[in-house]
Amino acid sequence: MAIVGAGIGGLTLAIALREKGIDAEVLERSPELSEAGAAVALAANGSRLMDRLGLGTRLAWHATVQTELVYRNGRDATRITAYPLDDRYTEMFGSPLYSLHRADLQRVLVEAWGLPVRLGADVIGVEQTEGEALVRLASGDTVAADLVVGADGVHSIVRRLLAGPDAPAVYSGTSGFRGLVPVEKLPSLPDPSSIQSWLGPGGHLLHYPIAGGAVINFLAVVDEPAEWTEPAWVAGDDPGKSLGVFDGWHPAVAEMLLGATPQRWGLFAHRPLRQWYDGRVVLLGDAAHAMLPHQGQGANQTIEDAVVLAECLAAQTIPDALARYQLLRRGRTRVIQRSSWDTSAALHLPDGPEVVARDEGLRHFPERFGWIHTYDAFAAAAAAADG
Repeated sequence: MAIVGAGIGGLTLAIALREKGIDAEVLERSPELSEAGAAVALAANGSRLMDRLGLGTRLAWHATVQTELVYRNGRDATRITAYPLDDRYTEMFGSPLYSLHRADLQRVLVEAWGLPVRLGADVIGVEQTEGEALVRLASGDTVAADLVVGADGVHSIVRRLLAGPDAPAVYSGTSGFRGLVPVEKLPSLPDPSSIQSWLGPGGHLLHYPIAGGAVINFLAVVDEPAEWTEPAWVAGDDPGKSLGVFDGWHPAVAEMLLGATPQRWGLFAHRPLRQWYDGRVVLLGDAAHAMLPHQGQGANQTIEDAVVLAECLAAQTIPDALARYQLLRRGRTRVIQRSSWDTSAALHLPDGPEVVARDEGLRHFPERFGWIHTYDAFAAAAAAADG
């Protein structure tokens, strides 16, 4: 089996397959292993799967556990609502919520895999015969496999080969600036050990601690530009000229934004695909269902995909396994994609009656979104096999 992409999804799949006695070769386009982005939050639906793969202790070593999930008014810091986390989150959803640097998560996965990754493997095509798939690399080399898994992220070449160039991602009308700030540079920040989302007209700021609480990872999102004209999803920009929507917000917000990177990320999502596989080629993670970050589920859904695909491949022939994998994953990821898209607009509402209704809904977070966190992908795959 050939796995294209050595990110969170590709390495998790490789580890899960090995647990089932299935060999895989991991191909990575980059000349070295690295993870884009600053940090990642593993919710209960992701952390429970990592624990079952034997990685729970190593993740806990690197992770920071938050005390609360807090929603605030961006201008005066009023707490709209808050939910206890730490042990109480684990009791409610069955597994911890961890936040950690992406590089640390990548390191845990690489060490757990323990085998070489083929670096500099730039995939330019996949050809199929009745008995195998042939991956063509830019170097001229080929890799033969009984199955090719496209775990190569939001700009997946495997997705383009499978779905064609007419299935581009959709720009949300929002963009974001990211940053990492030492907590000592945020003297005005209340509750630095919490996950917090500051809300206001035209924008919001999400942040949470990593590195044992010494560093705050944040994402500031604004309703601009109206159209995205850059060829890539990342463009150089001056945060000082682009974050005016946060003028007049609480001083802690201004302190945090001083650490924003001079790059703007366009926030895109893929339209749901009707078919995740074709013959001996299948998609996984962001390659199948890139979503907005507002439910914090991008990495978690990728991990779910990986363990479900491994479970299916261990139990059935490749054609039957891919059909069952798609059946188990397509509906769930589609609903979470939709929820993340809808949440984007709700976080940026102007003052008025809609804000009152939104804030009331935020006070019922466990009831509204608990189904995301309590989900056990291993159990779902096992139940489907038994059925």
